[in-house]
Amino acid sequence: MNLSAITLRLFGWTIIGDYTHIKKSVVVMAPHTSNWDFVIGKLYLSAMGMNNHTLMKKEAFFFPLNHLLTFLGAIPVDRKNKAVSLVQQASNRIKRSKEFNIFIAPEGTRKLNIRWKKGFFYIAQEANVPIALSFVDYKKKEVGIAKMIKETNKIEDVMKEINEFYKKITPKHPESFVLDNRYIFL
Repeated sequence: MNLSAITLRLFGWTIIGDYTHIKKSVVVMAPHTSNWDFVIGKLYLSAMGMNNHTLMKKEAFFFPLNHLLTFLGAIPVDRKNKAVSLVQQASNRIKRSKEFNIFIAPEGTRKLNIRWKKGFFYIAQEANVPIALSFVDYKKKEVGIAKMIKETNKIEDVMKEINEFYKKITPKHPESFVLDNRYIFL
């Protein structure tokens, strides 16, 4: 057991799922309502020894924090630059790499957002990799990756599966989390 696993256990967290065999995937990080989600999630990934990268707004990459974020696998994203296809950049990076699990928070913010961004779906589809569902459940004090979606042909089917999974998860700030309402009643 490594230091990260010991730290999680010390604070009462239980690790769920073992997907360390995944070499390439797009991992949905939800619910994302607190900066603690990142901290607990990183401890989980370290405990599991899983390679990981995260897209983060470029504004967070200032000295000296930029060095730490890069070390932790964060990739800066210019959300205002519409000329560069983020989907193409991320899928190309996955295709070129031997191992590359990219963690994306489709809510795009820690605030309430009723319309999730769908880039994670298109990146997985373009790179031909599965979508994994990760979570931090504050009520049960569980963290992990608990589901894989390998069939990514129809966004409606994927979103229905995602909504079913996440409606059982309790975020740190429940008032800041809602499933993507475009797909709840499919």
